[in-house]
Amino acid sequence: MLPPVNPEIIELARRTAAAHGLEPALVCAVIEQESAWDQWAVRYEPAFLSRYVAPLYTAGKLSATETYTRSMSWGLMQVMGQVARESGFDGPSLAELCDPPTGVEWGCRLLAKRLERAHGDVAAALLAWNGGANPAYPAEVLSRARNYSSKRP
Repeated sequence: MLPPVNPEIIELARRTAAAHGLEPALVCAVIEQESAWDQWAVRYEPAFLSRYVAPLYTAGKLSATETYTRSMSWGLMQVMGQVARESGFDGPSLAELCDPPTGVEWGCRLLAKRLERAHGDVAAALLAWNGGANPAYPAEVLSRARNYSSKRP
């Protein structure tokens, strides 16, 4: 059963996915898995902070605020702040990733890169998207994709 979601947001996800050569149902499933379609979803990832972002802070390259925001995942697709910055997101605030068009665009860019690196292996790309923390993640996402196949809203 589909969550109660604004059909315009689902259509945005489908259009953006198609523009990046991604299966629209896959992108919708990632969004459902990551944020349950809550555009304001934000999650602090302390392990990500210590492994990837803290060294930049201790080297004096980031402010404390930027350090913590880079250690959070943002918006519908839960794009990691550090990954967005490394990939060229230059908005003044990572909170802009909570704007559906912005967050889904960046999420699709990054997911397409994961798929390319995985040579089209969707399960491997999804595992990379999740950082490998949950081996069941690909199956969980793929089981949700059927909710968005065909012309269902």
